Amino acid sequence: MNGRDTVLAAGCVLWRRSPHGDDGLEICLVHRPKYDDWSHPKGKLKRGEDTLAAALREVLEETGHRCVPGARLPTMRYLANGRPKQVTYWAAEATTGSFASGKEVDRIVWLPPAAARNRLTQPRDRALVDALLQALNRA
Repeated sequence: MNGRDTVLAAGCVLWRRSPHGDDGLEICLVHRPKYDDWSHPKGKLKRGEDTLAAALREVLEETGHRCVPGARLPTMRYLANGRPKQVTYWAAEATTGSFASGKEVDRIVWLPPAAARNRLTQPRDRALVDALLQALNRA
């Protein structure tokens, strides 16, 4: 799925250490009211934008959090509105920031991996949770 018609996007599986001090981790999911779905923060690349820069920008725009990128995760390829779409993902640890509801994303949740996997709307996004755990050696 390459070529001019492919929609290029980037995102992160955003995570943080559990604030409950139990050595667990939590994954941030975003709710998009336009689609009424739960997903990882992601979005389309701007013209000439670096893929990783786009992923970090989208995380900040959608969650209000800055993050430190880590391992590259699997690239997802699928059809969106009849066009091929390619989304490049990274693991990213949240650092600072706070969420503010907006038009694109009206809610976020921080969930343990199993709960995040269950909340995700698209089955393909669940594989990214597993890839994150593997990258962090927590599988």
